[in-house]
Amino acid sequence: MISSQILQNTLDELNTITRVDFILTDVHANPVATTLPDEIVQENAILQFAESPADSQVVQGAHFFKVFDDKKIEFVLIAQGASKDAYMLGRVAVSQIQNLIIAYKERFDKNNYIQNLLLDNLLSIDIYNRARKLHIDTEVRRIVYVIETKYEKDNAAMEIVKGLFGSKPRDFITAVDEKSIILVQELKENEGYDEVEKTAHTLRDMLNSEAMSSVKIAYGTIVDEIRQVSRSYKEARMALDVGKIFYTEKAVIAYNTLGIGRLIYQLPLPLCEMFMKEVFTAETPDSFDDETLATISKFFDNNLNVSETARQLYIHRNTLVYRLEKLQKSTGLDIRVFEDAMTFKIAMMVVNYMKFMEQNS
Repeated sequence: MISSQILQNTLDELNTITRVDFILTDVHANPVATTLPDEIVQENAILQFAESPADSQVVQGAHFFKVFDDKKIEFVLIAQGASKDAYMLGRVAVSQIQNLIIAYKERFDKNNYIQNLLLDNLLSIDIYNRARKLHIDTEVRRIVYVIETKYEKDNAAMEIVKGLFGSKPRDFITAVDEKSIILVQELKENEGYDEVEKTAHTLRDMLNSEAMSSVKIAYGTIVDEIRQVSRSYKEARMALDVGKIFYTEKAVIAYNTLGIGRLIYQLPLPLCEMFMKEVFTAETPDSFDDETLATISKFFDNNLNVSETARQLYIHRNTLVYRLEKLQKSTGLDIRVFEDAMTFKIAMMVVNYMKFMEQNS
């Protein structure tokens, strides 16, 4: 529903231009907006006019008009003065308010449509029929971003996103939960994932600096028609979850760069538990101390290079070898060997995945 503030601003602008005062009420004679704050609303006259078959009439030296929304009376507008000029300017005001109602109604309908589209709540035939009625192109390139904010209902973050993209009528900004903002962006033919990545980083930088909000942004794959938008949304959602589990240092995560993390994320938990029992007969990665975990992480970062890892950890090479041999005795895996290192790396990722699923179950 259109806000009272928007209607008040509209009447104020019309009053400034025309020098005619206006009063706008609902059908029950409750004031909505006015340029005469001290004016006593003619309650009985308004109620009688609202019930009458006339669309406009002169009552007690003022022009009364009905403002319709889809053939149903929504407001009563009073233009002060009984002259022809007051009548004409009242008609202009009615036209302006009715156009605002239509615009805001369409905006609401589009938002509702996009939300249902993202959540797969529409039949295929409804997707195309409603898109046609709302003047939304069905065969253009689009991509979906999911922006997760630190706080629920982060209005400052939402306003920044709207400031960047709200003026583009072919892009849509909405939300389906309390902690995330969804941007459905239309792409030009020459725009690809490089431009999408730049957009995501621009959003992150703006939100982090202006809204003082630490955000994570994920995006799906580029789709070519409206029915596939929900797929891009699901991909972005998955990328956000996978990023939290395996790539915690990243603020921007793309679905098409998730690698092995995407495969592990889709494994059922019983299969993960079976894998862990097969690989580790005794100690498992989630029981290691911080020093051991830091050593393993740095070793993997340096592509299993013992000398470089020892140098970056500021320890003697033999000390690192001792730690790795101790790890081998407790787990049965020698991560200096590529095959064991790969198994160990996957096992650590599986542990992180299982912890995440337990915390969010």
